[in-house]
Amino acid sequence: MTTETSGARRRPSGGDGAPQIREGLVAWLSEEVGAPVEIGALRRTSVGFSRENWVFDATWGGERHELIARRDPVGSVLDTDREVETAVLAAMASTDVPVPNLRWIDLEGKRLGRPAIVMDVVPGVCEIYVLNSARPLEQRVAIAREMYSHLARIHQVDWRAFGLDEVLTDPGADAALAALDDWEAQLHEVQLDPEPELAYVIAWLREHAPRSTRTVLVHGDFKPGNLLLQGDAVSAVLDWETAHLGDPHEDLGWVTNPLRYGDHRIADAWEPHDILALWSEITGWEVDEAAVQWWRVLANVKLAVIVLRGLGEFVGGRLDRMYHSPVRLYSMLLHQIGA
Repeated sequence: MTTETSGARRRPSGGDGAPQIREGLVAWLSEEVGAPVEIGALRRTSVGFSRENWVFDATWGGERHELIARRDPVGSVLDTDREVETAVLAAMASTDVPVPNLRWIDLEGKRLGRPAIVMDVVPGVCEIYVLNSARPLEQRVAIAREMYSHLARIHQVDWRAFGLDEVLTDPGADAALAALDDWEAQLHEVQLDPEPELAYVIAWLREHAPRSTRTVLVHGDFKPGNLLLQGDAVSAVLDWETAHLGDPHEDLGWVTNPLRYGDHRIADAWEPHDILALWSEITGWEVDEAAVQWWRVLANVKLAVIVLRGLGEFVGGRLDRMYHSPVRLYSMLLHQIGA
């Protein structure tokens, strides 16, 4: 989940740790496969906003495998549950939504020092601004339809049949208030100073919270930057760490949020109403425009809280990106609610 930063970076306490990661992976994988494992090229692709990503080659039994280890970082802009993420990934593997193959899980952090998972590397490339790339317009629109059709399919997943109700809470008709309660609690946890603008917007959200008519699996951070493309087709939907049960309008508000138009919109060719129309066409469900607007406002509250968490983590020396007070978000939020 991306946020606004200054671009200034420093190494968080704990260092890079590549030798320790290599040693830990050798021991972990050798035990899992029951044979000696050789780790070849190992590189940290990014610090990540919420996870460390280590891409590596592993060979056992004469076969080479391209894998990625995702480890909890020292500091993060998100507070997520690894048990939930892995349960959702395992469930999605049985659907027509493409996801990475989950190999091994260490929820206790015994293998690499912190909780981690190992997955197969999926062929494909991540293009954050693919919809506004140099490709021909017709091709970009086709890619957009391909991408957002997967969002509709996620919402159609039978989460009960996959047992996700055992690890996820169904908020029922109060999905909006449940989400608002969660993000307000996170705000109180991370704020370093009073945030009167956010308090005002949260009060407005509480007064206007919509009732939900259905519970679906919500991705929570659906965007081109969390997809892999192979040609014009989506080869994988990534980053399920914020997945939860809730109102489908939450994801619809996220992908049609004006702040994120650069990711999701092709001017005059693929507009927010096109996303909503495609979603409705595939799911057969009507879009509640008022609910979408409410969730757009909450989307920017979420982003503000994420930035404030990042600020606190940077100040505490646990994160290597500098964050600033999200004043631009406050202005947009007040405009969104007509204040």
